[in-house]
Formats: sequence, structure tokens, C-alpha cells
Amino acid sequence: MQKRALGRGLSALIPEKVLEEKERIVYIPIHEVKPNPYQPRKIFTPDELAELSQSIKEKGVIQPILVRRMGPHYELIAGERRLRAAKSLQINEIPAVIKDVSDEESLELSLIENVQREQLNPIEEAYAYQHLIDKFNITQERISETVGKSRASVANSLRLLKLPQEIQEEITKGRITFAHGKVLLEIEDINLQRNLAWKIVSHGLSVKELENLVKQKCPIRPRARKGQKPADPAIAALEENLQHLLGTKVKVNKGRKRGNIQIDFYSEADLQRIIGIMHKSAQ
Repeated sequence: MQKRALGRGLSALIPEKVLEEKERIVYIPIHEVKPNPYQPRKIFTPDELAELSQSIKEKGVIQPILVRRMGPHYELIAGERRLRAAKSLQINEIPAVIKDVSDEESLELSLIENVQREQLNPIEEAYAYQHLIDKFNITQERISETVGKSRASVANSLRLLKLPQEIQEEITKGRITFAHGKVLLEIEDINLQRNLAWKIVSHGLSVKELENLVKQKCPIRPRARKGQKPADPAIAALEENLQHLLGTKVKVNKGRKRGNIQIDFYSEADLQRIIGIMHKSAQ
């Protein structure tokens, strides 16, 4: 029995001798091909589909789709873009390679094609990995072997799913990058994560700029020097509550009779945002 190769693309999973057998590359009716329930990719932009449709119109479908037989129909494994583009041109038949695979192998094949073609956004990729873990009890090590990525890369991808849903949506839209997401994950405060995500989108912050902001907002507290009066727990708690409310660094200086509150802001827009929160809280 031939050992199944992993992490080297579809060519590794479809033996060349099979591709050379004409009877295994067949033209099947498009209306008999059903969607893949394990398709990791969810977003297909009109522009890329239009470009592929034009290419198919001129040259035909050069690379066959990959399917498996499911009763009277075929279920798509890989080639969603080709299938959609061909349908848009009202083509009746499409070249296909038929594979006899399990649900797990179907998802693996679809994931490999999308990842190696760089067609998945970071959140789609993370959910595909998580689905393999939840449904098939696949380990991160096995996933890394399957898609040809390091174990650390797979782990970092999965960590993105810990971010708030609205931040995940911004990553899906491409307005926040994978690298931005990794920096945001260093912050435990969800409200601060959201505030910084808003700054990334509204001000186009680079990853370096974001890292500098995180250092300013989440500084490492210096150890109290010998003989130095320890911080008042009540004041520390008040500072923390204000920081959560305003989404920025707050310092409360309290003397015997008077004191002041220092609120940091980093732009005119940030200042207006903080003022808006204070007005709303005062109502």
C-alpha cells in the first residue's frame, strides 16, 4: 500500500500514475457536483472569480477539480474557485479527479490546497485547524505535517480564535493582519484589545507602532525599592478600573488633601474618544 504523503500539495496526494490514467480524469456534469461541507475557505471576492472566469473562457479548465463519489452525486474536495467560475460561464461539464477518501482526508486535501495556494485568510485557516482537532481529534503536530508548516505556526494560528469576534472579523476583512493579531494576544484586557484594534483600523498602525502602544499601555511595573512605601491597593484598583473604562493608561496621584488623575491619549481622535466615554458615563 502506498504511503500517503503530506505537506507537499495535491501532487503528493494524487499519484502521478493516477493522473496519467485517462479514465481517472473524467468530465462530469457540473450540476452533479455538490459543495464541500468541510470547505475551509468562506470568502471569494468577485474580482478574483471574474479573472479566473476570463481565463477559463479563453483556455478552458486546465487543472481538474478533485471530488469524491457520494451516492448519485459528487462532493467537491478541492477546486471551489474553478467550479464557481465554470458555473458562471454556464459550462455543463468540468474535468475532475475522483478520489475515494474519508471526511478527514477530504478536509485535509481541501486545507492543503487552500493553504499552499495562500487562499485562506488567517481566521479561515485557524477555524479549519480547529475543526480538524474537534471533529477528528487531530493533533497540532499532525496538522503541521499535513500543511507543511511548523508546529509553532499552527499554534499561533489557533490562538487567533481567542480574540473577540469583532477583531476576528477585521482580520478576515484584511484590515488587521496576522502579525497585529499576535501582538493583541499579548494583552489580557479585552477592552484594551478592542481599543487598540480600533486604532489599527482607523489610523493604519504598523505592527511596530502597535507594539510601542502596547508597551506604553501595559508597562512592566517596577519593583518597589527597599524602604519605598508600597502602592495603595485601593488606588491601584481605581487605576485599573479607569484604564478598563477608558481604554488607556491612567495614573492616580493622591496626596493628603488633594491629588490629580493623569489620563494618557495618543492623538486628537483618541482624546475625543476618551471625552466621549466620559460624557456618556456622566449621563
